Amino acid sequence: MRRSLLLAASALVAVSTAAFASAPPLLQEPSSYAAALADPIRPAEDRARDAARHTAETLAFAKVAPGQKITDMIIGGGYFTRVFSAAVGPEGRVTAWQPAEFIGFQASYGEALIAADALPNVDAVSVSLADPELPVGQDLVFTAQNYHDLHLGMAAADTASKVNAAVFEALRPGGLYVIVDHHAVPGSDLAAADTLHRIDIEAVKREVTAAGFVLEAESDLLADPADPLTASVFDPSIRGKTSQFMLRFRKPA
Repeated sequence: MRRSLLLAASALVAVSTAAFASAPPLLQEPSSYAAALADPIRPAEDRARDAARHTAETLAFAKVAPGQKITDMIIGGGYFTRVFSAAVGPEGRVTAWQPAEFIGFQASYGEALIAADALPNVDAVSVSLADPELPVGQDLVFTAQNYHDLHLGMAAADTASKVNAAVFEALRPGGLYVIVDHHAVPGSDLAAADTLHRIDIEAVKREVTAAGFVLEAESDLLADPADPLTASVFDPSIRGKTSQFMLRFRKPA
């Protein structure tokens, strides 16, 4: 169903039922996502990347379940938007957020958002990083390989705090905020986000917990000790093979 790319809060606001909101999402096993990964809405290129990206295990870490309301924050090419669409099913809803700044920078980001918006249970949003606004009552806000973008040179210094506050507001009590990103050298400053497109895991923890979240779990599933952490993620020597972390935060009930 085609939806407007501009967020209309009155149309997109959806509140979970009291029974569902009071209980955390069920922990899934990676094998339970086989049907979602095989869904025909996912092109062959997506399925070819699943093993390296540990997609089923990532969905399990994020506790993705049918019927959920999920926001895919900074969708890039829409890889996770498509698998979320398949995983939540017709009773669920996915909000695909591609910041307006990204669309202005590269046309393909706008094309990816249009393609995501064509999926029957996906709503496309293109609000600015400087003025984030997301539908409330979300069960999960997820971002992969893009949290560091909140610290790019083109972003205002308070962008991360604004976005984290918006995510906190969007989630239902007990909802999850899952962040996957490229490791930077431990203790490195935030300049690595702009120069290498990496971020120190401890910096992410500090920023997100400062917004009111509780760190619930972390995973080294995507970690790779062979990555020296000093090259840009776009460097041919490391592209597609970076060491990454996964963090799961919870909004207190």
